[in-house]
Amino acid sequence: MAIDPHRTGGTVEWTRWAMGAIAGIVATAPMTMAMRHLHRRLPPPHRYPLPPRELVESSALKRLGNRGNMTIIAHFLYGGAAGAIFAATWRRPRLRRGALYGVIVWTASYLGWIPSIGLLKPATRHPVPRNALMVGVHLVWGTCLAACLEEMDRSSAEAFSAGPARDADEGAD
Repeated sequence: MAIDPHRTGGTVEWTRWAMGAIAGIVATAPMTMAMRHLHRRLPPPHRYPLPPRELVESSALKRLGNRGNMTIIAHFLYGGAAGAIFAATWRRPRLRRGALYGVIVWTASYLGWIPSIGLLKPATRHPVPRNALMVGVHLVWGTCLAACLEEMDRSSAEAFSAGPARDADEGAD
């Protein structure tokens, strides 16, 4: 039986949640870049604010400061929270799993909890090009999330793992 270094006593170590949160935040950067660039390519009638901004506008977050900054902060924090859940859920963060998870996050958010609490209308009531943009950028996010987490796992096991203490040996001459 293999031992999962991310689980102890049936629970996920807090470091796994933290690594997932970091990976989720990092993955939100390329997602945000893709959103900005693809938003410009939408037909003019479909260029109204994207869902992260719409969420800030329809919530109490709009009272906390500059709405553009609040949108970025909320967007990256949500990416981090979703990344933490991914890391705690999937033992091995493969790219396909990340892409699938990105679509799951989009579906659960824009067809699920967000319209159910009245923050936004469901994605089914938005134009197809906007939904295509949003699904596409969630694929970018999920794939980057998995790649980042996979790299963090490999670095933890290899480059940052316990090995020969070179520094201790330097003074032995």
